[in-house]
Amino acid sequence: MTSGAEEPVIAILAEEWGAIDMLGRDLGDPEWDLPSECPGWTVRDVLSHLIGVERDLLGDPSPPPLTELPPHVDNEIGARNEAWVEPRRSRPGREVLEEFRDVTARRLADLRSWPGSRFDEIAPSPVGEVPYREFMRVRVMDCWVHEQDIRVATGRPGHDSGPAAELSLDRLVSAIPFIVGKQAGAPEGSSVRFTLQGSSARSIDVVVRDGRAKSVPRLPEQPTASLDMGVEVFWRLTCGRVDGRAALLAGLVDVSGNDELASRVLDAMAFMI
Repeated sequence: MTSGAEEPVIAILAEEWGAIDMLGRDLGDPEWDLPSECPGWTVRDVLSHLIGVERDLLGDPSPPPLTELPPHVDNEIGARNEAWVEPRRSRPGREVLEEFRDVTARRLADLRSWPGSRFDEIAPSPVGEVPYREFMRVRVMDCWVHEQDIRVATGRPGHDSGPAAELSLDRLVSAIPFIVGKQAGAPEGSSVRFTLQGSSARSIDVVVRDGRAKSVPRLPEQPTASLDMGVEVFWRLTCGRVDGRAALLAGLVDVSGNDELASRVLDAMAFMI
């Protein structure tokens, strides 16, 4: 009988949490108070959020709801997240990092003790009811994105390749047809090429056929519109850290072909926040 210790995604989750730990160890005291691109959150707050999610999944008692919510919180999920974040704002960053290290160690021990069949069980997740194994893949992506939030805030780029980065980018890339077809409303017969530059460079071609946007291995002709950007810009756009117009004006994205379609796609890229 297999166990959680043999689940590949748990090893990737351990790699990701280890990368966050190592990043945190390098931060100086003032860096914990730097603002991130997550509205209202500092570097410390981003890590506190990750602590809250994993403590909740461990079944630890939830903190009491806040009696007063800050302006950046506008829904129930945000309020629950903020309840975990707020009590840690007065704590030194290294103390928060120590708690992160403890909670992720407990979480890994718990996951590795499970029978393999537990990962086949359907469970609620941010992407709906899915096998728990898939939920953990979502956790890898969420943690990797927040690690990158910390790196952007502190000017410490890195960990943009390897299993956790590849898994996370694969999940973000899988949403491109949805972005092109549903969110941007690309017309029938049009096509879009995304070229991502960097350590995890890749090219993604999407075509709209029979009313649906689909990824294809390679377009036989020039795309209707092309967007060229770095991997960091791509995840920041898809995760709502920067909007399309701002990225274009800042020279972070190069577009060619049909400017109108390219602009619509850029403006529609934020599908996860």
